Amino acid sequence: MKFDSVARTIAATVVVAATLGLSAYSTPPPTDVRDPDATRVAFYGDSYTLGTGASSADNRWSTVVSEQRDWSEFNPSVNGLGFINNRSIFGEGDLPSLIIADDPDIVVVTMGLNDNFSFDSRSDDIRAQITDDFDRLTTALPDARFIVVEPFWYTDERPASVETIIGWVKDAATDNGADYISGASRWIEGHPEWMASDGLHPNDDGYTEIAKRMDQALRNLGL
Repeated sequence: MKFDSVARTIAATVVVAATLGLSAYSTPPPTDVRDPDATRVAFYGDSYTLGTGASSADNRWSTVVSEQRDWSEFNPSVNGLGFINNRSIFGEGDLPSLIIADDPDIVVVTMGLNDNFSFDSRSDDIRAQITDDFDRLTTALPDARFIVVEPFWYTDERPASVETIIGWVKDAATDNGADYISGASRWIEGHPEWMASDGLHPNDDGYTEIAKRMDQALRNLGL
């Protein structure tokens, strides 16, 4: 199947999921009591960081790597969200504002996948918003360590926009002095058995693989 037809099908499904997720976008999700002495880590991401497709939030990669390191995890990630795609709030009440309010020691950014679905009509906006989000977060959290992950991808077919957005994210990370983890867009490539029944998101095995790759990448950064 050609990418354009795949993308239309996937985009329609993701929009529905995003609409549901954004209904609670302006308020933080409930969290467990957090250890005040633990390293606070906030995750800025979409469904692949939220853990959609996993049998439990305990199996999402962000929670696995956080538990391995005794991190206090804050993960308000949203289904279908991009820097621009399915985003209706910019400023107070958006996901970056929640991360800023959490005052984390580390911020992990995993955004960009869903912007491929808006690329043809909003590429200039996407590029500008990547820069704006990074500048805003790093300015508001000058003492935090930023770790930017190459945007995830989910099919073996890759439109040209995937590499373009990856490049923009990497450039913004470099410009803001953030650590950068490359290769994540191919971590589950070629393994349909690692995908959930919806065909869009990893299953528990897929998240296990992402967690293994992320664990090693974080170790390479000294974490």
